[in-house]
Amino acid sequence: MSQAQQTTPGDSREDGKTAIEQELARANVDNDPVAANQRLFTGGRNALIAILCVAYTVFHLLVMNVYPLETWAYRLTHVGGGLLLGFLLFGSTAFPDGTDATQQESIASKILLALAGAGILYGLLGVAAIWINGTILGERMPPQWAMSTFGIPLTLGTALAIVHGWIFPHHGRMRFAPGDVLLALAAVAFTAYLIFFARQLQLRAGMPMALPGDMWSAITGVLLIIELTRRLAGLALVIIASVFVAYAFAGPWLPGIFEHRGYDVKRFFSYIFTDNGVLGAPIAISSTYIILFVVFAAFLQTTRVGEYFVNLAFAAAGHRRGGPAKVAIFASGLMGMINGTSAGNVVATGSLTIPMMKKVGYRKQTSAAVEAAASTGGQIMPPIMGAGAFIMAEITGIPYMDIVYAAIIPAVIYFVSVYFMVDLAAKKANMKGLPRDELPKLAKLAKQIYLFLPIVVLIYALFAGYSVIRCGTLAMITAAVVSWLTPHRMGPRQLFQALDNGARMVLQLVAVCATAGIIVGVIALTGIGSRFSTVLLALADQSQILALFFAMVVSIILGMGMPTTAAYAVAASVIAPGVINLGVAPLTAHLFIFYFAVMSAITPPVALAAYAGSALAGSDPIRTSVESFKIGLAAFVVPYMFFYSPAMLLNGTWFEIGHIAVTAIIGVYLLSCAVQGWFFGHANPAVRIALAAGGLTMIAGGWITDGIGLAIAIALIAVQRGRVGASEFAHGSD
Repeated sequence: MSQAQQTTPGDSREDGKTAIEQELARANVDNDPVAANQRLFTGGRNALIAILCVAYTVFHLLVMNVYPLETWAYRLTHVGGGLLLGFLLFGSTAFPDGTDATQQESIASKILLALAGAGILYGLLGVAAIWINGTILGERMPPQWAMSTFGIPLTLGTALAIVHGWIFPHHGRMRFAPGDVLLALAAVAFTAYLIFFARQLQLRAGMPMALPGDMWSAITGVLLIIELTRRLAGLALVIIASVFVAYAFAGPWLPGIFEHRGYDVKRFFSYIFTDNGVLGAPIAISSTYIILFVVFAAFLQTTRVGEYFVNLAFAAAGHRRGGPAKVAIFASGLMGMINGTSAGNVVATGSLTIPMMKKVGYRKQTSAAVEAAASTGGQIMPPIMGAGAFIMAEITGIPYMDIVYAAIIPAVIYFVSVYFMVDLAAKKANMKGLPRDELPKLAKLAKQIYLFLPIVVLIYALFAGYSVIRCGTLAMITAAVVSWLTPHRMGPRQLFQALDNGARMVLQLVAVCATAGIIVGVIALTGIGSRFSTVLLALADQSQILALFFAMVVSIILGMGMPTTAAYAVAASVIAPGVINLGVAPLTAHLFIFYFAVMSAITPPVALAAYAGSALAGSDPIRTSVESFKIGLAAFVVPYMFFYSPAMLLNGTWFEIGHIAVTAIIGVYLLSCAVQGWFFGHANPAVRIALAAGGLTMIAGGWITDGIGLAIAIALIAVQRGRVGASEFAHGSD
């Protein structure tokens, strides 16, 4: 039982805080990456990790704002630094807190480690010789021994270190695992080679002039990226990436549209590590916008400004019917928009909102599902959209602000729909809100409204036309400044912690974006994307709606088990060209694909956000994913709405825009009533079917279909009034 549940009106509260405020403060501590790391490492090791993390973050902020760096070197450093930190921070298997177990020692383990270490250290020595010869001695060509022999030992050593981690997992984290240290050194070696010697790899990528060293360094990089992705994001994305890599070599033996002439190892791997692959659009966004806004989220967390958002939501809505669920919609949507990961946001805000929802009467699986749906919805909420708007702008060339404007009404409709779902569920179960004495005081919090300034500054600067990087930086500075007016004033120590947290929070996205780059590179090299688009056109038989249906299915399947950024990047590369060739506007096509890639996080059977929520709620993961799918149902309808009605994307007159917004909200309300089985009282199966039909008729946005939907709604109101009785009807309309 949480502290909020144990507190009574007569309880004394620490520093005058309410139960909710104390619970939220505890949740922030529990989810603090620095505190978590201090439970794993001790002494100098913890300090070393913290210093490296801060250096990683500061490097990015300086390059983005003060001292621009050549793109090739910057993106490589972003990837290589992320790999270095990732292997030092995350072992090959999960490890319990507080364990002091040491690695299982055996002759086989020692032999494997020795061979891996010898190969990686020899590779490091070769890279050092190349750098010294070219940079210090000024020689045009590096030593022949270094160029001809360093790569094979480096790659073999890396492969052996990875295998060692699989066979002999390191359970204790009181010290660094030797195999993880070797992998971190391998990351340094391949990154240094590609930066200092292979600057012209872009010009010789995939060509006969590519050198053996280019190939072996690239292979090493791919192995490291795949392994870190396995550790941080699971096997789904790893399996997909491995299939694509295998496809690049198996083309000559494949049938139909999958056949291609194949590529040799040197050409393929030297091509993959260019801006057509690993260093392409996903990493371009990861190294700029994603890390910028993840660090901004870390600033909000460290300064407790993010905590204020949640407290304000509880003060305003916590006492209402099903209040904690309504709080989750606001708080999770806001933070999910910023931090760029659905499952991560579920863990961050759900540690408070899920217990509170259970307390007022929501079932375990419903509590987890509401949090998952709200956190996932943050990925489609402007102006940040969990970095989705930035990736879309990079891929399509559509101006960022055009994407933001277009996404406003669909996002609002989604969150209104989720609100309808939780409110109707609360009505159906006759729920109450939390006691007011357990909630933060709205009048007190209203005096601290200035804590919203970071968000206000961010939105104002974006719409005023400043660059996205400048906007994010101004928002970070504003978060630090407003913290000086609170007890959690940001000083040097808090600044260090925020920069440290930012690096830790972004590592998964670095690995995921790099892996997505591998997949995108294979698509570009083999041309499978264009051939798949041709098949899509043939199957759709010139039907746009059928092509969009196929696009929906493929986006959801690709997104299952994959973070949003990777899912959208891959789906856009494979599907978007075919949909656009059928005459669908590029912005509509990409937003359509993006929405379904995002919603794969709450789509059974593999729903990462729902699984994260179920772990916090103690509910069944599959049932939770089904429930989250139902709660987020509007997101599966809204993309078809803006396909039929471009005015929903602000492409039309103000009257058209207002018409489609109002009728869309009515439509999703009818759908919500159908899902929850409540329409001015309990709705029987026949009424629910009629409600669903009425809601779906309003998708097209035409006057006739809207009229049909409204007529159905009015008829059902009359039916319900007569069927459920005046008393229940009045209760249902509260």
